[in-house]
Amino acid sequence: MNNVLTLIGNPATGGLPRAAVALARGALDEAGARMTPSDWLAPEVACDIGFDGLTPEDGRAAVAQYLGDAGFDLHAGAVAGRRRRLLIADMDSTIISVECIDEIADYAGKRAEVAAITDRAMRGELDFAQALRQRALMLAGLDERALESAFAERVRLNPGARHLVATMRAHGAMTALVSGGFTYFTGRVRQLAGFDFDRANQLEIVDGKLTGRVAEPILGPEAKLTTLHALALECRVALAETLAVGDGANDIPMIQAAGLGVAYHAKPLVAAAAAARIDHGDLTALLYLQGYRQGEFIDAS
Repeated sequence: MNNVLTLIGNPATGGLPRAAVALARGALDEAGARMTPSDWLAPEVACDIGFDGLTPEDGRAAVAQYLGDAGFDLHAGAVAGRRRRLLIADMDSTIISVECIDEIADYAGKRAEVAAITDRAMRGELDFAQALRQRALMLAGLDERALESAFAERVRLNPGARHLVATMRAHGAMTALVSGGFTYFTGRVRQLAGFDFDRANQLEIVDGKLTGRVAEPILGPEAKLTTLHALALECRVALAETLAVGDGANDIPMIQAAGLGVAYHAKPLVAAAAAARIDHGDLTALLYLQGYRQGEFIDAS
């Protein structure tokens, strides 16, 4: 079979019912597809159904009509080249559970104002660079120790982050964390999650205080896309062999350019722009999309 439909549940909230897989098979059959037997990548969590006779897009659409938003994720793609050789990931609200700038702002007593701008920027309603400069200016005068406190007290990896990075690295992939946030956090999250590389913006600090300025040029959506291209060239990896994941509007260019672009618990604009979306599962879903079995996961905790 040339194509595969992958259904993925959230292991924390009940996983994937076998009845849902049966419904998916019924939908494919009604649409005229030929299928292989169901192949469970993880019992009650993720399942592959190989199929022919339909394009991946038509196969997914046929199943989505039956299942709708039933609390699990589905994606269809080609079997060939499923496993990617370069992972490029956004950090805030993707690899970690928070937006770091909002957490820093909390220590300055300006969380609500900063978070409102963050939300609008991630929805694509504001120019990214302008919004970042505006938020950074609101942090002027804050003691740099607030960064340490924010990291220690607020920053946590999203479920599956270590498995995703360690498993892809163990199978020869390059892994990069590329963020519109700040190097103070990406350097630490890179080590925490096990990424090979990180790139982000630099907050200006003078005499132990944030000045409210960010070093130019601002790393925004185009810089993320440029990093994807540069790393693919450096690693001699075709774009078709890359995976990009993010949740905000500044991730859209890299998500659309990658061989597999994934919107992860993303803003509506991003979800609509991505070829694949994970709305329910954790970050191990990105491994299932590549055909990895649960038994192949590397536990780097």
